[in-house]
Amino acid sequence: MARGTRSLRKVAECIKQLPSTASRETQTRNNVRYLSSCGILMTRMSPLLGAAMSGRRIVLPARSFFNLADSFSKKKEYSERRIIGYSMQEMYDVVAGVENYRLFVPWCKKSDVVFKRSGFCKAKLTVGFPPVVENYTSLVTSVRPHLVKASCSDGKLFNHLETVWRFSPGLPGYPRTCTADFAISFEFRSLIHSQLAHVFFDEVVKQMVSAFERRAGVLYGTETHIPRELMFHEVHHT
Repeated sequence: MARGTRSLRKVAECIKQLPSTASRETQTRNNVRYLSSCGILMTRMSPLLGAAMSGRRIVLPARSFFNLADSFSKKKEYSERRIIGYSMQEMYDVVAGVENYRLFVPWCKKSDVVFKRSGFCKAKLTVGFPPVVENYTSLVTSVRPHLVKASCSDGKLFNHLETVWRFSPGLPGYPRTCTADFAISFEFRSLIHSQLAHVFFDEVVKQMVSAFERRAGVLYGTETHIPRELMFHEVHHT
């Protein structure tokens, strides 16, 4: 008990000998304060911590999930132009033959034409790229031998999916060639699914034109040889 009393007296004497607040705090160049009374080093208190200790209301800057979602773009676009060693009519027939897509289009699992008339058809397509498989209806309009345009309807995965093929004359002096312009744009319904866009681009979209060109080779034989110096291939994507 006596030892405890002596300890309390020493503490009391130490407190009496403490200088005033203004004199006991010495600030260094690094914004570190040395409290000479007790030999404690402490850094300058942050404004937020100071406000919390004083009881003032704190409003923290924050980004909601929706703000974060807005920073990601769910819409993707890709376009490609190249000279192909097949005629406009040959390439048009390959692209307009939607019922055969399951045989050669990358990751197309099913392609059934359910309605068809001149310049228009409706097809049920199943496109699979792990871990997602999408079933949707494709509305296809065409102008022989210049244009084939397909738009997605009633899809669960996409807000928007559209592909456009345009064919124009190829190289002068090479009648069995054409210029193929391919464009695709799509937008996923959810932010989570939009992360699969990279897979869709890398594994499907960038192989699309080559897949149709190879299909033309199966149907029509060897393509027209185009000198390397006359070859043209241009790609754009966002």
